[in-house]
Amino acid sequence: MNGPILDFLEKRVLFVTGKGGVGKSTVAIALGIRAALEGKRVIVVEVASTENASRIFRQADVGFKEVEMANDLWAISIDPEDSMREYVLLQLKVKAMRDLLFRSRMFTYLAAATPGLNELVSIGKIWELAQLDRKIKHGRKYDLVIVDAPATGHGISFLQSPRTFANIARMGPVHTQAKQLQDMINDHEHTGSVIVSLPEEMPVNETANLEEGLTGDINIAVDRIIMNALYPERYSAADLKAIKRLKKSEDPEVRAAGKAAISQCSRTASQKEQLERLEGMVKAPISCLPFIFRPELDLKAARKLAEGIT
Repeated sequence: MNGPILDFLEKRVLFVTGKGGVGKSTVAIALGIRAALEGKRVIVVEVASTENASRIFRQADVGFKEVEMANDLWAISIDPEDSMREYVLLQLKVKAMRDLLFRSRMFTYLAAATPGLNELVSIGKIWELAQLDRKIKHGRKYDLVIVDAPATGHGISFLQSPRTFANIARMGPVHTQAKQLQDMINDHEHTGSVIVSLPEEMPVNETANLEEGLTGDINIAVDRIIMNALYPERYSAADLKAIKRLKKSEDPEVRAAGKAAISQCSRTASQKEQLERLEGMVKAPISCLPFIFRPELDLKAARKLAEGIT
């Protein structure tokens, strides 16, 4: 690995979020690859039963189990129901009580109807994965847990759920455990976040608002903003001047090629403006990733992105 060592990969837990469609899942996996290349034992966590890691690594669905995807890199897809079941198993030592609870329709109904409970048990599983002394038997120890967190709006409520439950249950085990999860999120030394954006007006605006929400309402450190999918600057001013003359060509293919080149120049200039806007709106350092000219991002593309993160 020839790239610089990224200081924010020294943390224990990293939440990756951003506006929907900006490529945060791919960036989360790329960060996992990068950390593994730097010698860390990493697990990429997907929430709400999503399966992007298995698609990129061309493996069968990962599910609620820790699956090795590459050297020093694992993945898990958290299903809230499985998280709840595991939580109950860890809390209730008497098998008869666990069986009674799992058979209870009232418990199933309350678990499904309680707002924020799915988010809380998912963060509880993330906390468990980050422990050096794992709560589950034979649990693997990880240096870094990277969470492919929900997109912007849901991402905020996702990270707010421990505080909400800690405030509702003012004492007792629920309060204590919710407070423990909140403390993990607010621990700027060991927990951080990465916001992924695109060089377009709406994602840039949303990224600035998201940074304010994460650092203010949630009190989680924002360690890096990644501007994804930037077009390369292929042409100099002299090149562009020559390309514009192609519009007068009598050859239709040459004219079409000239129009395509001018269109790309315009898009590159627009993206540069949006990047400059973002730089003036946020406090966190910004890293840029190139646009990958492929219909579907595969492992090769993810590795290229991993090596390009600065």
